[in-house]
Amino acid sequence: MAKKIPYGISDYAEIMKSNFYYVDKTQFIETVESASRFLFLIRPRRFGKSLWINLMKSYYDINNTSKFDLLFGQTYIGQHPTYERNSYLLLSFNFSAVNPDLNAVQLSFEKHCSKSFDSFNTAYRSLLGEEYMANYPKDDLVESKIEYITNRCKEKGLSIYLFIDEYDNFTNTILSQHGNLKYADITHGNGFFRMFFNKLKLATTDQNASLKKIFITGVSPVTLDDVTSGFNVAKNITTDALFNSIIGFTEPEVITMLNYYKSEGMVHEPIENLLVIMREWYNNYCFSGNKTSQKMFNSDMVLYFMDNYLAHGSVTKDLIDNNVKIDYSKLRHLIILDKKVNGNFSTIKKIAEEGEIRTNIVSSFPAEKLIARDNFVSLLYYFGILTIDRIENDNLVLSVPNLTIRAVLFSYLVEGFSEANIFNLENMSLSEMAEKMAYDGDWLPFFNYFSEQIYKQTSVRDFIDGEKTVQMFHLVYLNSANYFIVHSEAEMGKGFVDLWLQPNFILRPNMKHCYIVELKYVPRSQEAEVKNPTSVLVQKLTADANEQLQRYAVDSKIQAAKGKTTLHLLRVIYCGWEMVSCEELVLETN
Repeated sequence: MAKKIPYGISDYAEIMKSNFYYVDKTQFIETVESASRFLFLIRPRRFGKSLWINLMKSYYDINNTSKFDLLFGQTYIGQHPTYERNSYLLLSFNFSAVNPDLNAVQLSFEKHCSKSFDSFNTAYRSLLGEEYMANYPKDDLVESKIEYITNRCKEKGLSIYLFIDEYDNFTNTILSQHGNLKYADITHGNGFFRMFFNKLKLATTDQNASLKKIFITGVSPVTLDDVTSGFNVAKNITTDALFNSIIGFTEPEVITMLNYYKSEGMVHEPIENLLVIMREWYNNYCFSGNKTSQKMFNSDMVLYFMDNYLAHGSVTKDLIDNNVKIDYSKLRHLIILDKKVNGNFSTIKKIAEEGEIRTNIVSSFPAEKLIARDNFVSLLYYFGILTIDRIENDNLVLSVPNLTIRAVLFSYLVEGFSEANIFNLENMSLSEMAEKMAYDGDWLPFFNYFSEQIYKQTSVRDFIDGEKTVQMFHLVYLNSANYFIVHSEAEMGKGFVDLWLQPNFILRPNMKHCYIVELKYVPRSQEAEVKNPTSVLVQKLTADANEQLQRYAVDSKIQAAKGKTTLHLLRVIYCGWEMVSCEELVLETN
């Protein structure tokens, strides 16, 4: 029987016992052991962090000695076990289980910790002894239980490995929904979360301490920075090149998976066809400036794709997992608050306009300084909205990794413009006009409608400061209509095309038209000249646009992607917020 796809499954033992496909990451156990004793790893949501934690728990649990061959016999670490295998008592927390409601959060935190302590006591009762249980604290104080457990294990010469998964889950929610003051109540001073980390630090610094190792995962460094005086012993391995591919899939790993299912008769088309889709939609993450040649696929997105493909024998039309949309929607507070866009919105707008941003990744910053530009951009990197593209002039260049995340980013902009009453477009009208573009080749109504709305809605004019902004508006709203895969500044024909409206054959297999759009922009000060069709300015803009369109049209990437659709070449000229002309150019043929 072919192995099943473990989409949504983070239980390593279940994967190994129940015939699920597993991409072997066990070689990284050696890398972890050679690093610091206390490690902190940030990765975006739904990237495999919980599976990695559960893998380590299966490997190090002293109770799993007899199960080692079952769980690891077919893996790298099963063939190359380390000295530390099956040598720890495990204390494990998953703070995604904590209720972030302000009226319930502390009690929920204490109950979750108590359950973890109870599981620890039950699992290792035979090693801890009856006296341990007889003297176990009767109160609900988390700090007293940590102190008791670690002290008693020290007395018995037992070593503890502590795991915290999603350490910042509930604190991020509180920060986003209630702001800095409520968040600071639990992470600063005598806040219960800060005191929790204080106790952990104390438990690691006692002579012959029983708490030997700690591994923490999360999605940002903000909370750890805010409790840093309580726990400043962890090494942040997030951007370490050695750990770039610790979770997520490399392309060879994805190819191996596809080949396996091809050999099982479950993939019926060339593997390269599926790879092209997955590269565009799920690939291109990089977490270290020293590892820019190694791009990573989001493992959860790949498993979502494969699960659907194997179930139906074809590529799903819903290439974006709805769970991803829900996860990232929680981050809207970063740019939209009380129906107003905040200072971060201009950064998002700039990223959409230019496709990338140069910055240095800040490894640690408190919540109160989140608004600072470098901190905010760094947070976008940690959340996976931006990723490391390359190094240029000794600076990191971050870009949006793939079409899935780009759709999320564009949705922020559309919602931000709408909620702040900057720019509102009627979605149904927009979609209907995009449909006519795709199936009937009727493109003029869309561009007329778009320009009319920019002209009428005066609040949008403050945002138009050049060609890039006009281009960005078209890019974002055409993409949201969901008929074309819209590319901006894509390298074509020894240049960079303004807008390439690629057919979205996966979602719309029968569409008949596609478009290259060259946008030209002049400031309002040149209005009289640009509205004179015989002026030197207009003649130059027209000639330049025509030359570029003809060059882009014959590019091999466009010819391959357009399929049997009719390719239209459009020349659009804007003067400030007003569209002056929108015309189609006939493709020259030799």
